[in-house]
Amino acid sequence: MAIYITDECINCGACEPECPNTAIYEGGVEWRYSDGTDLSGDFTLHTGKVASADKDFEPVEDDFYYIVTDKCTECVGFHEEPQCAAVCPVDCCVPDPDHEETEGVLLEKMKIMHND
Repeated sequence: MAIYITDECINCGACEPECPNTAIYEGGVEWRYSDGTDLSGDFTLHTGKVASADKDFEPVEDDFYYIVTDKCTECVGFHEEPQCAAVCPVDCCVPDPDHEETEGVLLEKMKIMHND
């Protein structure tokens, strides 16, 4: 499953540089699939949906850091555990029960984003 950041976030920013997929953004900041990935132009998500890598998307959250679910792989393929959760001083990076994914799906997402 993907990770999400709860509203208990203190906006310390410790999580953002730890994400190998650049899936974490400061509140109020637009995001792109191409940020920190090998994606460009139109591509196919793991769900089969076609998306534009360079399109600016509205922030998921305005008040605190957030994680883009489609880019989150729980660090599968990079680390043994989600690095955002490992460095969060208030334990607000937690599994998202609304986006449960198998390790195989998380690995597929990683391979799409990083051309592996």
